[in-house]
Amino acid sequence: MKILWCSWKDTRHRLAGGAEVWTANVARALAAAGHDVTLACAAVPGAPSHEVIEGVTVRRAGGALQGVYSQARSLYDRTSRDWDLVVDEINTRPFSAPLWVRGTPAVAVVHQVAREVWFHEAPLPVALLGRHVLEPLWLRRYRSTSVACVSESTAESLQQYGVHHTVVVGEGGETSTFTGHVPTRAVRPTVLFVGRLTRMKRPLDIIEAHRQLRVTRPDLQTVFIGDGPEAAALAACNEPGVQLLGRVDDDVKREWMHRAWALVATGVREGWGLVVSEAAACGTFSVGYDVPGLRNSLRATGGVLCDPTPSSLAAALEAHLDRLAASAPISTGTVPWSDVASRLLAAAAMPGVPDGQVRS
Repeated sequence: MKILWCSWKDTRHRLAGGAEVWTANVARALAAAGHDVTLACAAVPGAPSHEVIEGVTVRRAGGALQGVYSQARSLYDRTSRDWDLVVDEINTRPFSAPLWVRGTPAVAVVHQVAREVWFHEAPLPVALLGRHVLEPLWLRRYRSTSVACVSESTAESLQQYGVHHTVVVGEGGETSTFTGHVPTRAVRPTVLFVGRLTRMKRPLDIIEAHRQLRVTRPDLQTVFIGDGPEAAALAACNEPGVQLLGRVDDDVKREWMHRAWALVATGVREGWGLVVSEAAACGTFSVGYDVPGLRNSLRATGGVLCDPTPSSLAAALEAHLDRLAASAPISTGTVPWSDVASRLLAAAAMPGVPDGQVRS
């Protein structure tokens, strides 16, 4: 099968996150199964416009705000007879493939809807327009299209937009691999955040929780892995016991996931929260906000949910940190990437279902 996968970003993009890791792994699993997969995504400075990565052809063209969408459609228009399936990955703004594919089956992939994220990442007039006009308009186009999503939370959120033809394909994962000696748990109580440093991830909440927790645990250290627009604000806090490591390679990330007493996740909402499962694969539990997506991944991995406030996060860490630091087998809540790929193809092959019925 020849598959055209349209995605805003790939893993080489500076804004790449868990969604792009998911896409890369599922695309590679499809390629490993014998499918011909082309990923159409935005151009990245320093990256070639065309390359093959583990069997997946990556074609980069256009900018993130506009050009990538027209470039993906242009690629399809020039080669429409070549494709057996178009995957339309929606990361806030969709590619609107149902409007321009001609005789080619299409399936959408949604990690999470934006909803309240608009108010954390956009100025107020734009946020209101996006939340109440653009996102409902964009998603309305998918009411007759099969939509694959990674969690029940996303499926439930899509229903609120009238998108009922959803299939929960799940989150993929693997057992933790570490190229050197597996690190032991840190001696000092250590809290870890891994992800993009953006307003929607609420890293400043973690700083405030750290301040409160240091009253009873003066040796607490909190480590941030990742980069983004909030990095400067975190650095300006100059908080004792806080380390900002920036972007690191996978081995360093896994080392800290092994060493941490707990990972913290404080996003406004997530599709799932892949770092929660990655930490679980390293034997580390997570503490996070009770919001869509995270409530699925934390429950699946045996983590701790709390109200989305710094004081609740601090209280949850105070109550559970010592228990979570004890070594114990942890479920990752994931399935093999090959299974996710198979479920995606099954979702694409499904006929329409009556409104109101959600398939999982």
